[in-house]
Amino acid sequence: MTTLTGGEAIVSGLVAHGVDTVFGLPGAQVYGLFDAFHQAQLKVIGARHEQACGYMAFGYARSSGRPGVFSVVPGPGVLNASAALLTAFGCNEPVLCVTGQVPTSFLGKGRGHLHEMPDQLATLRTYVKWADRIEYPGNAPTVVARAFQEMMSGRRGPASVEMPWDVFTRRADTASAKVLEPLPAPQPDADLIKQAAALIKASKAPMIFVGSGAIEAREEILELAEMIDAPVVAFRSGRGIVSNAHELGLTMAAAYKLWPTTDLMVAIGTRAELPASGFRWPYQPKGLKSIRIDIDPAEMRRLASDAAIVADAKAGTIDLVAAVKKAGYAKGSGRRGTIREATATAQAEIQRIQPQMAYLNILREVLPANAIVTDELSQVGFASWYGFPVYEPRTFITSGYQGTLGSGFPTALGAKVANPDKPVVAITGDGGFMFGVQELSTAVQFNIGVVTLVFNNNAYGNVRRDQRQHFDGRVVASDLVNPDFVKLAESFGVAAARVTAPDQFKAALEKALAHGGPYLISVEVTRDSEVSPWAFIHPSKP
Repeated sequence: MTTLTGGEAIVSGLVAHGVDTVFGLPGAQVYGLFDAFHQAQLKVIGARHEQACGYMAFGYARSSGRPGVFSVVPGPGVLNASAALLTAFGCNEPVLCVTGQVPTSFLGKGRGHLHEMPDQLATLRTYVKWADRIEYPGNAPTVVARAFQEMMSGRRGPASVEMPWDVFTRRADTASAKVLEPLPAPQPDADLIKQAAALIKASKAPMIFVGSGAIEAREEILELAEMIDAPVVAFRSGRGIVSNAHELGLTMAAAYKLWPTTDLMVAIGTRAELPASGFRWPYQPKGLKSIRIDIDPAEMRRLASDAAIVADAKAGTIDLVAAVKKAGYAKGSGRRGTIREATATAQAEIQRIQPQMAYLNILREVLPANAIVTDELSQVGFASWYGFPVYEPRTFITSGYQGTLGSGFPTALGAKVANPDKPVVAITGDGGFMFGVQELSTAVQFNIGVVTLVFNNNAYGNVRRDQRQHFDGRVVASDLVNPDFVKLAESFGVAAARVTAPDQFKAALEKALAHGGPYLISVEVTRDSEVSPWAFIHPSKP
């Protein structure tokens, strides 16, 4: 037993789980915790807004596969960071929020103590996977261990722990920190695996869909795909599991070309947002059969399938590969040629999405395969979902189905902290970038060398287009008045450049990457000049 403060006991648990970096914004309730960070020599990346702390932790987790940890004050601080926690929940990422509470004697009293919420834990539990309170220093190691266990078990997700203000500095005998093994995953059902193999054997044109739950199964998925000549497609989170450089690694634009003749959908570690009828793609081919492998049993009632295998993606795919080998599969004649043709046709067609594709083509040409790109809800960001080839998992980071405007830039900061030796580029629009523009100071203070692309069309471009098309040309609150982004960046001490056409972009990008420190490129785009990217995200029925 060791005598520790509550803050020190929490930190001992973090250190036991390999945490060496915390994103945080200190305040009165968590002074004792931040002092414990300092005493333990953890790297603390400060921020100028709580939301950025959460997004940086999300980017750290998403890009590395390791838990991201951040700390903010309770009440308003937690609520400011809630969009990032909700994003982590939607994207199934292990992000831990460590926050405070009112002093113990005020708990549940409703006396209006500083930052008090009626029931902070209840609120947190609506958008994190697991949350608990630590009311005594000696309980901290176990509660922290439980948080990590929950985050990393089954369908991954965020967690939160809170501690009353006074407990952070209270001392008590505390046991050594512990690490709990992840809860065991359900094992693949042999009969369902056999059913799935039979469905594959009977198919002529299967298609595999993958999401972030399949990242650790990338080798097995490629083996299955090559065995049955099945294209592998991801919408956002699973991009790079099978590289777009491989002829079976397709973007959504190319895969949709093959969708009308697809007779079997194999969904691994994904919500299957693309093929679920009416969600993104407007229909399912007649007679389509389906197989799902997912660790979350709830997924099987959200989208039913002919063979619903509840299992870890890697274990389930290993068993499925073995079963398919045993059953035998006759590849369709000319299947690879058809797949290559779909890719080539789609690649030619998406070039009409201009000027977005001109910039994305250059971005892919300049960046190495392992570079990390974060998107933002913007015209270039939307086009990147299918117009930017991805070669490795965890190198293309989006906010998933939450679509949280303003997430891209701070997420990129966290990704760069986790991957200091990889280039990191944030694709942003002028509207979304201004949600977190103040974090340019964070990038300078901690020398976080993210290259930020601000595509400036002086509007919430997608909103403006929708308003004009669907509301008789009326535009409401979607036109923007922006600063000079180059001057603004330079005022923070960030190197910057301006680009007004694609032919200027390559040289500017190469210079930004060579610079090594924080860099901003303001890309000026004429309002209403961008071709809508949505034809390949919500395609029409052929």
